[in-house]
Amino acid sequence: MVEWTDFERQTIADIFGKIDYETVGSAALARCLIVYPWTQRYFGNFGNLYNAGAIKINPMIAKHGTTIIHGLDRAWKNLDNIKEAYTELSILHSEKIHVDPDNFRVFCDCLTITLAAQMGAEFNADVQAVVQKFLTVVVSALGRQYH
Repeated sequence: MVEWTDFERQTIADIFGKIDYETVGSAALARCLIVYPWTQRYFGNFGNLYNAGAIKINPMIAKHGTTIIHGLDRAWKNLDNIKEAYTELSILHSEKIHVDPDNFRVFCDCLTITLAAQMGAEFNADVQAVVQKFLTVVVSALGRQYH
């Protein structure tokens, strides 16, 4: 079980209370697909992903990015039991969609960059440490069902 300080809990709640889910989700997923093009293989039915410009304006990418960020609600609202909260999603991604679990990590890297860009000076080293810890726990929970 992961231990969370009051500062960490408050920081995570503050971030999710302030961010624009649609903007952050769309930008983070687009960044992931552009920087790590092999991740595009899971989005073959999302239409034109031929270049960065097309990815950035693709409405299906924007929608799925928003869905991912809303999926993180499950984690921050269940900080004391993230692994249990993500069991269903872990099974879905490992057994049905067969997503490479490393893709969770690279998406979280892109999300961290996106949050830093949106939050500016407010995204200091202490906040980044909390975000990294939180996302590391989420990635671990999502990868739990992989064999």
